[in-house]
Amino acid sequence: MTADVQAAVNAVWRAESARIIAGLTRMVHDVGLAEELAQDALVTALERWPEHGIPDNPGAWLMTAAKRRALDHLRRTQRQDRTHERLAHALEQDSSGEAPARAALDDDVLRLMFISSHPVLPTEERAALTLRLLGGLTAQEIGRAFLVPERIVAQRIARAKHTLAERGIPFELPPGDELAGRLASVLEVIYLIFNEGYSATGGDDLMRPALALEALRLGRLLAGLAPGEAEVHGLVALMEIQQSRSAARTGPSGEPVQLHEQDRSRWDRELIDRGFASMLRAREAGGPLGPYVLQAAIAVSHAQALSAQETNWAQIAALYGALARLVPSPVVQLNRAVAVGMAEGPRAGLALVDRLLSDPALKDYHPLSVVHGDLLARLGRHAEAGAAFERAAALTRNAAERAFLRGRAATQHAAAAPTITRPGQATLGQAVDGFLARDDLDAETIRSYGQTLRRLRLDLGPGTRLAEVNAAQVARVFAVAWGSVAPRTWNRHRAAVRSFSAWAAIGDLAAELDRRHESRRRRPAVDGPRLEALWRHPSVRERALWRLLHESGASARTALALNVEDLDLEARLGSVTTKSGQVRIAWGYGTAALLPDLVAGRTRGPLFLADRRPAPARMPGQENLCPHTGRGRLSYERAEYLFKQASGGWTLHQLSPAQDARAAG
Repeated sequence: MTADVQAAVNAVWRAESARIIAGLTRMVHDVGLAEELAQDALVTALERWPEHGIPDNPGAWLMTAAKRRALDHLRRTQRQDRTHERLAHALEQDSSGEAPARAALDDDVLRLMFISSHPVLPTEERAALTLRLLGGLTAQEIGRAFLVPERIVAQRIARAKHTLAERGIPFELPPGDELAGRLASVLEVIYLIFNEGYSATGGDDLMRPALALEALRLGRLLAGLAPGEAEVHGLVALMEIQQSRSAARTGPSGEPVQLHEQDRSRWDRELIDRGFASMLRAREAGGPLGPYVLQAAIAVSHAQALSAQETNWAQIAALYGALARLVPSPVVQLNRAVAVGMAEGPRAGLALVDRLLSDPALKDYHPLSVVHGDLLARLGRHAEAGAAFERAAALTRNAAERAFLRGRAATQHAAAAPTITRPGQATLGQAVDGFLARDDLDAETIRSYGQTLRRLRLDLGPGTRLAEVNAAQVARVFAVAWGSVAPRTWNRHRAAVRSFSAWAAIGDLAAELDRRHESRRRRPAVDGPRLEALWRHPSVRERALWRLLHESGASARTALALNVEDLDLEARLGSVTTKSGQVRIAWGYGTAALLPDLVAGRTRGPLFLADRRPAPARMPGQENLCPHTGRGRLSYERAEYLFKQASGGWTLHQLSPAQDARAAG
């Protein structure tokens, strides 16, 4: 096969695959089967076009070949004759050179968008399936874009198809009363893809242009299919204008360049003009202002300023205020704080940020620390700004951004050095490392105390002088990190701080932490109706863990210590090595049905994995790393948090089937 033919086939597939798969899905009512039939047609093209030449209308050729396979499949499965006749008639029209009606195909693509972004699927599966079906990307390309192994992407796509087929999701547009909610899900997926390309959450590069451009293509496609939806045009306008800055967002060495420092002559005026045009279409569509239209209006305000000094920050702050009333999320409030800090001064912005520092939802959200550091630096509070930038650097998973933030932290510490440097005074980071390196602590105590002290070091800054750490700061960290935990957990963290304070010979940093009463009365077990709701949770990992705890009666920490190599799936048994010896866990058929999907071909490593790969600064030991995915073991704290979120405040301990009996006793 010549390179020209291969390139032509790839180009046609990228341009036409969504319409072909959509058309086939309308026929066979199975998105997974539709993709297989389309792939068969692609293989046929790769075989025939080198010999017979590229057809005049390659897209129509592929559609006709795919429909032939659909017809063959339906005949083999003995579908009704009337269906055969309808499909044969459509096939004859295609074969005679008549292209399928564009309006019908467009409707099919729109249906495919709604199916691939269906809220019944977890977010990562929606993104992967959308890129596969509508973007024509391979599992390898998607994996490379999201820094996920190809095998994991393939599994996500397969699970998504299976779920759609199992739930019988119809190939149709949502009814009117569901349309707004379902459209929001489609827009969420497109914007998620764009953001991962525009500002990569992991890896070495700040941006992944291919993802951002693919999201733009999907957004423009959706705008053409749903011209009357203002929010669709708002999203497209937002992405066009944000993408216009891409050339100015990095310096010569790939380091980030902040918005107010960017060379605006490098902004792409064509993309800005396209964004303005999309914004006009959003206004013409009418209706109340939605979140994407408001965000696009903010982007328009930035683009209209010829220089950073001419930016209308008061207008942007007002727009963020409107957005915060519509979408009262802490992230929106953080962006509003930035705008207020620019419009009214850093003290006004810092007052808003100080409130957000106590919000558990932003506990590990590194942009909060970046904004905090910016405002502190503008106020001349350099030591605190350096600590904030250090915290942001520790939290980000992007290597380019981490290096940039460490540089900003070093600059701030250097500016503060003349006023704070005194010989012999240790930093918080040095003190924590020294405390945990003691020979008189056993491994379990180091693990327990380490959880507490590493959180303090992260939130207060490793470079902060130990003498400057006080009980009020520690109390704020506790309120955010552990404010809702059980009394026993709270008291354990409090004991760690008291032990550290005594060792460091400083004042009691736990002085503002009251000991919580530990009731001996056990809470009742999760009941039947709540269990049924939990068993319908979209995450296989969560369902498998919860089922395992319910059926086995094992403790959550024991279950989370399970390794893949220690499972006997046929016998429904597993074993965990503890300090007191081997602990065997037996489970029922509910867990047994879920574990194969959870294991997914892995042969070693933790059974229950964290959502992401660990940051280099927080790399766990090899025994807690999956050799296949690079992800670490799911922590008890994260598992407990997710269960509380899903159950409305219950604890993993309450999944035990014997809980009611113990409570009654």
